[in-house]
Order: sequence, then C-alpha cells, then structure tokens
Amino acid sequence: MQPNHPLFIYEDNDYVAIDKPPGHHVHPPENSRWKVPKELVCLYWVRDQLGHYVYPIHRLDAATGGLVLFGKNPEAARKIQELIQSKTISKNYVTVARGYTPDFGIIETPLLSDSSDLMLPSLTQFTTLSKIELNHSVSKIHSTTRYSLLKTEPKTGRYHQIRRHLASLSHPIIGDIKHGDSRHNRFFREQLKVSGLLLHSFEISFVQPFTGDLIKIKTPWSEKWKHIFKLFQFEENL
Repeated sequence: MQPNHPLFIYEDNDYVAIDKPPGHHVHPPENSRWKVPKELVCLYWVRDQLGHYVYPIHRLDAATGGLVLFGKNPEAARKIQELIQSKTISKNYVTVARGYTPDFGIIETPLLSDSSDLMLPSLTQFTTLSKIELNHSVSKIHSTTRYSLLKTEPKTGRYHQIRRHLASLSHPIIGDIKHGDSRHNRFFREQLKVSGLLLHSFEISFVQPFTGDLIKIKTPWSEKWKHIFKLFQFEENL
C-alpha cells in the first residue's frame, strides 16, 4: 500500500527530501478558491516535523508521487534553483504509457506556459524499460492492448511536462485524467486493480552546493509499483 503521509528520505544541514504520496500537494494551491486540508500539504507537514520553516525547491503535481526536495533556508533553496536552471541536477521518474514506445527518445516539443501565452522550450528524455501485450480489447480496433514501462528525465521543468510530452507522441500516461485515455485508465483501475496516475519521481541526484558531495536520493518502491514491475516482468534495478 502507498503510505497516506509523506516519508522522510534524506536530510543534511541544508536540505531535506520526502517521498510525497499521490494526492498530497507540495504547497497550498495558488488559487485561493481551492481549499486543501492542511494535512495534505507537504510544506506544512515538513515544517511541523522539523519545527522550522522550509522552502520548496520544486513541485510535483498532486497526482504524482515521489521525491520532493526542500531547502532549510533561502540560500540553500536558491543554490539548488541555480542547479536546476543550469540543468546540473538530475530528476528521474518511472511511468507507464499506452502503446509501445521507442527504446529511447528525446521530446523537444515546446509547451504552453501555465502562467502566460508563451510557448516555452521543453525537453524530456526517456528510456523504455519493458513492454507488455495483454489479451484484452480496450478498443474496437485492436484485440490486445500494449503498454510500456519508462524511465523519464525532464531536462526542463514545465507544467505537466512529462504528461504532455508523452501524450504528444500518442503515448499518454496511464491514469492521467487530463491528458490520457479514459478507456485504458479504466482498464488498469478495474481489471488490473492499479489506480491513480502512474508517474513516480524515484530519484534525484546533485552536487551538494555547500559540501561538494555527490548526493543521490532514491525512494523505496511502494507495493503499487512492485505490482506494476511484476506485471511488466521487470527487475527493480533502477
């Protein structure tokens, strides 16, 4: 089962990383009309656990689970933001997409900004880890269904970037209500007993700006993802 609260994964003098469960928000929604209970806001949870204010460095969609990094002070947060801007921090995700994807790919389709009318340069790199074909007809066109297990690495940080980029290739992520395919979402939910958005941030690596140490942080795999790996006959060696 996926934990119903965040888990501490890493902590040093400057940073703390948590494993965010799907359904939790990194910080309160910017739109004040959307009321989110305090217990579902990771910023508050981390602050209360540590006993002092923390600074979110990046965000995950509420539906996406996995690693979120916080700075313990504004300078620490600023230093990591510089690494993100220079693309010297690595963030890896695992996901399940509809159809058979290429073994390797780079998606460079510009994406519309979530705060303006600008099209922004965007880059996502992916590697296909495993593929399956199931004897179940989701559509009237095909008698079977095909899915791919991917490792994805966004090189830029656009809104719903991985979700929109894979959907642009006609390989939407399973469980994606906004950009995905409702028929395949329903098949996973009802027939395979796997629900929710199948996108998880499992690894972050960077050079600690204040110590020079190479930091690699990984989440443990939940029972949900262990079940998915078994479905794909994939060894958990990411």
